[in-house]
Amino acid sequence: MTDWQLNESFRSTSGTVRWDRQGPENGKPVVLLHGTPFSSFVWREIAQALAQQYQVFVWDMPGYGSSEKRRGQDVSLAAQGEVFTQLLEHWQLSDPAVIAHDFGGAVALRAHLLHKAAYRGLALVDPVALAPWGSPFFRLVGRNTETFEQLPLSLHRALVREYVSSASFQGLRSDVSEQLIAPWSDEDGQAAFYRQIAQADQRYTDDIQELYPQISLPVMVCWGAEDTWIPVAKSHELASVIPGARLTVIPDAGHLVPLDAPAALLSALLTFLHALP
Repeated sequence: MTDWQLNESFRSTSGTVRWDRQGPENGKPVVLLHGTPFSSFVWREIAQALAQQYQVFVWDMPGYGSSEKRRGQDVSLAAQGEVFTQLLEHWQLSDPAVIAHDFGGAVALRAHLLHKAAYRGLALVDPVALAPWGSPFFRLVGRNTETFEQLPLSLHRALVREYVSSASFQGLRSDVSEQLIAPWSDEDGQAAFYRQIAQADQRYTDDIQELYPQISLPVMVCWGAEDTWIPVAKSHELASVIPGARLTVIPDAGHLVPLDAPAALLSALLTFLHALP
């Protein structure tokens, strides 16, 4: 599990972003976006499989994973949408296929709808896209971030471990769980964990929700049937407001579909990607 490293860096308006590229240079580009409180590590198996035929780009958002974390940093969905647009320009990608999980879905949607980022196709995996969102725990922490920031580090780690584990229906192996919570496990990581929750604001999806019927590119919506973070009913609602969107519900998977059901998700993604122009 220690072989997942992002070897490149990009200085964005919200801090240094760590990123990497896998697969053949002449392969069609595919960009993967993670959600919160995760990192590109959730795409590890999917990225390595896609890289057999595609040029795959992975990155950790500012404030997440191995990317820069600092006091006063803007890690909001608005900032992340701007950073993603900057990254696409840095990578010189004019029409990649984009696959986005959780908050990454909102980031990809904002970049496309507000910043005119062009995609060949967009796959949204259990995305944060429709109001209302945010679990009771998420809202509780958001209202009391200063208190949670003062938790002893051991208690903070235990809280993050339980929170992350609740996103999986299958249950996470201990080594996978450790990789997911590692970026949040020191003092800087603890502050960054509560910072990203404090800045999570539904207005950033309210900004774009009414624009979904204007989306004209190929879209696939994938959802874990057992998602307790964002109910699967939201998948039908989202697919119904995006013209031509196809919906795939993956059984026996929770919110962390890339880890709960990587083979089933990969199959759906390959079918979608192969159909793109």
